[in-house]
Amino acid sequence: MLGRALCLAALLAVGASMSANAQDRMPPIPPEKLTDAQKKAVEEFRAARNANVTGPFVPLLRSPEVMNRARAMGDYLRFKSVLPPRLSEFAILIAARQWTQQYEWDAHYRLALEAGLNPQAAAAVAEGRRPDRMADDEAAIYDLCIELHREHAVSDRTYQRAVAAFGEQGVIDAVGIQGYYSLLAMVMNTARTPLPAGRTPALKPISR
Repeated sequence: MLGRALCLAALLAVGASMSANAQDRMPPIPPEKLTDAQKKAVEEFRAARNANVTGPFVPLLRSPEVMNRARAMGDYLRFKSVLPPRLSEFAILIAARQWTQQYEWDAHYRLALEAGLNPQAAAAVAEGRRPDRMADDEAAIYDLCIELHREHAVSDRTYQRAVAAFGEQGVIDAVGIQGYYSLLAMVMNTARTPLPAGRTPALKPISR
């Protein structure tokens, strides 16, 4: 009886493993199957980021030109934006929450806290609600991003508040972050890009 139970447990474990592997529609491409254009894109990615191709760039590699151009945009929006990291990472979390993108949230949650974002603000975003007691600049970035996602427009009041807080360049950088990380979220949601091994999804579905 015990033997049969152990055998069943093993079969279930194998099945779960196969299911998890099957979930990833666009897994890493074996090196020997890369085209010349893909090999070049990988080399350029490693030179620019000093890192291997992971996360959204794994599926993006199917279109190496899109991957190159997306990476270049990300190089600015993530590392050189006029917004301080606390706000840019906050904006990334907002985009990840709107798309329920687990990989994106997992990759940037820790970075946001390290940059100084209050954990309670991140928790509220994860729950799909407006954080309490935000700093003025955090409230300005939150309202700008949320209005874009929910209304597909920005009210005069929200726009003027954002310009006062970050300037026109900061507003465009914030909008760019929403667009860029929405693109990455759409890519990963389409490809069903899995979380890194050992990580647990942090976001629950939210009703619309």
